[in-house]
Amino acid sequence: MAEGAAEAPAESGGGGTPGAGQPERGVAPIKPQYLTTKEQFHEFLEAKGQEEPSQETKLDISGKLYLAPLTTCGNLPFRRICKRFGADVTCGEMAVCTNLLQGQTSEWALLKRHPCEDIFGVQLEGAFPDTMTKCAELLNRTIEVDFVDINVGCPIDLVYKKGGGCALMNRSAKFQQIVRGMNQVLDVPLTVKIRTGVQERVNLAHRLLPELRDWGAALVTLHGRSREQRYTKLADWRYIEQCVMAASPMPLFGNGDILSYEDANQAMKTGVAGIMIARGALLKPWLFTEIKEQRHWDISSSERMDILRDFTHYGLEHWGSDTQGVEKTRRFLLEWLSFLCRYVPVGLLERLPQRINERPPYYMGRDYLETLMASQKAADWIRISEMLLGPVPPTFVFLPKHKANAYK
Repeated sequence: MAEGAAEAPAESGGGGTPGAGQPERGVAPIKPQYLTTKEQFHEFLEAKGQEEPSQETKLDISGKLYLAPLTTCGNLPFRRICKRFGADVTCGEMAVCTNLLQGQTSEWALLKRHPCEDIFGVQLEGAFPDTMTKCAELLNRTIEVDFVDINVGCPIDLVYKKGGGCALMNRSAKFQQIVRGMNQVLDVPLTVKIRTGVQERVNLAHRLLPELRDWGAALVTLHGRSREQRYTKLADWRYIEQCVMAASPMPLFGNGDILSYEDANQAMKTGVAGIMIARGALLKPWLFTEIKEQRHWDISSSERMDILRDFTHYGLEHWGSDTQGVEKTRRFLLEWLSFLCRYVPVGLLERLPQRINERPPYYMGRDYLETLMASQKAADWIRISEMLLGPVPPTFVFLPKHKANAYK
């Protein structure tokens, strides 16, 4: 997820039948049968058996470009854009397991898969072994995915204070029960996304990785920052390199600050099995093309506008073309524009490549549209949305949810 999310992403899914793009397997709201005691949970695991993961639960995506599960911005229309530009692996936005078990339609919509997503997973967030395991079992029989990921990287207070996200890194017993329990009920590989740790100077990942391997995780992605750091410092790729051996032979993907093919090449030198791209894809979704073709793309403002136009078409297709669908498409477009404005065109840079932590100076583009796209003002993002979706309502107000696009 884009870790600066301000709230849980319950509203960003489509309004269609929950599932993975296959209506015949759609899921009506289901009343959960909770495992209410520790004894019930352990009996459940014993009934499932504690055998080693089978060969079928391995995930071979080494060397592939993995689009991060981005809260709010990583919706299905945005993933379609990234697939067009060369993303190999995609993952749905973080879904809260208790909301799924309660049958919330908006949460189930986060799991919807587009046919172009040939390697697709979903990401679950939760704090308790019984609900996470029961949710995994439910997903296993209702949707078609290639893997399920556990979110152990979310830093926001709403999740952390309930014991989920990053908090699991300090709750080893619960963490182990969640991984082992989910692994037993899934027929697809189980993956985990973690951070370096919770506190800035207390790295935990190198200690957890061998345990995750033994608990049955098929692959782990390590974001090179702690919860405390958020985006105040660059991702620690030296530490990620140290963690590669700790994880072996389990594949380790690295995540953090990839905004050019040079960044990607440097990251691969650490020995990781592959890289996950998050904010870099929000700033320039054509980054996947740049990495695969090993070049900088001086993309024109008109080409960028065409990308936004395609996004709006995908959005209206996904969320509906009625008034509600138009405004939902507009809001998610504006969330994305709050990141896109940070891109500096290659032809205007004094030196290559652009760094993800550098604040772009105010500049005049090579045409009006390029200048407008560089604006840091929400009023100008709204103006771009009006070019694509028509005028906003008179009382319209927009405040970005994400703090990850801030410069502080």
